[in-house]
Amino acid sequence: MRTGTIRALDYWLGVPACAALTAVTRFGARRYAPPQRIAFVKFIEQGATVLAREAIERAAARVGRDNLYFCVFESNRAILDVLGIIPAANIVCIRDRSIVTFVLDFLRAILTLRRRQVDTVIDMEFFSRASAIFATLAGARIRVGLHRFTGELPYRGNLMTHRVQYNPHLHISVLYSLLVEASLAEAVDEPLLKFSFKDVATGRTGPQFVPTAEEKAGIRGKLGAGSPVVILNPNASDLLPLRKWDVARFVELTRRLVHRYPDVRIAVTGGPTERAAAETLSAAAGSDRVVSFAGQTTLRELLTLYTLADVLVTNDSGPGHFASLTPVHAIVLFGPETPKLFGSLAPQTTLIWKELACSPCVNVFNHRESPCRNNVCMQMITVDDVDAAVEHALAQRVRQ
Repeated sequence: MRTGTIRALDYWLGVPACAALTAVTRFGARRYAPPQRIAFVKFIEQGATVLAREAIERAAARVGRDNLYFCVFESNRAILDVLGIIPAANIVCIRDRSIVTFVLDFLRAILTLRRRQVDTVIDMEFFSRASAIFATLAGARIRVGLHRFTGELPYRGNLMTHRVQYNPHLHISVLYSLLVEASLAEAVDEPLLKFSFKDVATGRTGPQFVPTAEEKAGIRGKLGAGSPVVILNPNASDLLPLRKWDVARFVELTRRLVHRYPDVRIAVTGGPTERAAAETLSAAAGSDRVVSFAGQTTLRELLTLYTLADVLVTNDSGPGHFASLTPVHAIVLFGPETPKLFGSLAPQTTLIWKELACSPCVNVFNHRESPCRNNVCMQMITVDDVDAAVEHALAQRVRQ
């Protein structure tokens, strides 16, 4: 489904549904007991799932890996298979290509959690009404998520039993861990949580992705021999087109790298819908050392490419977080969002952000729908800025 359709459904159907369920659940309070089976709800954004890894590991340590479940759109499942924390049989997918399949799978997923007697749902979406409705209909006696309290935040009823205050000063990975911690105790205070966030802010990045020898050989065969290896991810998701750095600047950056490094190999990546644009960019570079991988790799193959590469240049999107699973040095371009909340946890990351007064304009308070139609925050990032960051990162790799 298109982003606009998802937002419209979430608002026009979600608001009355949340209001009705709030009235019904008001009379269904239950006595607290510690979680036995926990389901996470994160329908979209695979990069955010990487940031939730420590939170999921916290839950696994408490109830056991086999008692964890994850509800996700089918198109975003791949990262869960790579992370390997949730058993494959416990990943509940919802097809999101059409309204019909979405509704059918949404209801089927609810029945699945009910049959498996999941008692706790942790809603990791930011004020999404669909996820709050899902948590309630799934019958979980513990429902953990963000609540607006007296704030001017999107309305989604009063469906959470454990209502956590949204803190715009905490990195999202910390907030996810706090949601897990909130589920582990009775909700006797509001808002939650009333202890130091530093108790959960470890900043761990977790184990690295390790490709097989066959996977490495397959990617090397297409990439060709040469070094250094630089990956360019020119397009952010259509979910937030404001995050895109101009393609013409990616072309100029590519030409500079080809000129400066005689043996460089440049891989252009992207999703299936970005394949034509990536191939056009590759051709515009005017060198056979630039190869398009867009729309031609699984997530495992993409991470294998990252493992073989020296530097990745990407807009603020999933690849910036996928990079934290590999040794590649990621250069991430931020504009309408802030790295203070969504930055990669990997130590080998360079963040470029011009910190305009209007940024971040995409945030929880506006349901991530900015009025901006002129992303000066991205336009101010020059080719010189990114070129210098790439040169510095490659120089560091040589010294290591």
